[in-house]
Amino acid sequence: MAIFGRIGRMAALAGREIDETLKDQGLASGEFDVLATLRRAAEPLTPTALYQSTMLTSGAMTARLDRLERQGWIARQPSPTDRRSLLVALTPAGNAKIDQALEAHVSNEWALLEPLNSAEQQQLAALLRRWLLAHEE
Repeated sequence: MAIFGRIGRMAALAGREIDETLKDQGLASGEFDVLATLRRAAEPLTPTALYQSTMLTSGAMTARLDRLERQGWIARQPSPTDRRSLLVALTPAGNAKIDQALEAHVSNEWALLEPLNSAEQQQLAALLRRWLLAHEE
C-alpha cells in the first residue's frame, strides 16, 4: 500500500506542477500534447493520426484543433493526396510556442527530479519501465 500511495501522491503532485508550468506558457496539457506531437512529427498530420496518438475522440480533437487554430498555432490545409482529408501543421508561431513550452516543461521536470541524483533517477526509470512492461498490453 505504501508504494501505490506514494505513486498516487507523486502523480498528483507532478501533474499539478506540470499543469501549472504549461498554464504559465498559455497552454492546457491537451494543447501541449497536440503541439508536441506535431513538433515530433516534423510534418503535417491528419486529425485522425493526432487523435489516435493522443488517445482522444475525434470530437475532442476537433475542439482542441479549433482552439489551437484560433490562437494561430496550427493551420489546417487540404491533403494533396486525398480531397476528403485535411492535414494539420504547426505555424511559425506554433513552432515558437511549443519550443518555448518544451523548454519550460523540461526545466520543470528536472526540478521535480532534483532530490534524486543521476544514478537514482536512472534506477527509478528502470524500475518503473520494468513494472510498466509487465502490466501494459
